[in-house]
Amino acid sequence: MILALCASPAVAEEQKVNLLQKYNDWSAYTASGSPKVCFVVSQPTGSTPKNVRRGPIYFYVSHYPADKVTGEISVKMGYPFPPGGKATVTVDGKKFELFTKDEGGFVEKTDDEAKLVDAMKAGSSMKVEGRSARGTNTSDTYSLSGISDALGRIDKECSG
Repeated sequence: MILALCASPAVAEEQKVNLLQKYNDWSAYTASGSPKVCFVVSQPTGSTPKNVRRGPIYFYVSHYPADKVTGEISVKMGYPFPPGGKATVTVDGKKFELFTKDEGGFVEKTDDEAKLVDAMKAGSSMKVEGRSARGTNTSDTYSLSGISDALGRIDKECSG
């Protein structure tokens, strides 16, 4: 799971990653070094289609205090997207569109990131849908159990 940090763009590979605590389906981490990064991460509880080979799949919410960035969303889908590809995150009927690059999905507007994080805190499950460069539609379901506590922990760890 720690190797998946490479999906979080600002986390340098040479940084030391420390698990702070696991909160049900979400884990809170810090990456020490320069710059310091805090993040929560989870893996899907279910993925379809089942017969498709994919790399690791992760959903991240990251804080970069040196850059005054909080709540940055990134998703590692386990496959490359086509140029201009999109992905969708749905939490309790609220949809958020992601732009894609390589195997990642990202929220374009900071305001939408805050709205997605708020929806995640209030929700119980989340679905991430995308289409690979090969044309395969995928759907990953995440439990949101523990997300609020995990985010609270990284808020505390990366507040300065």
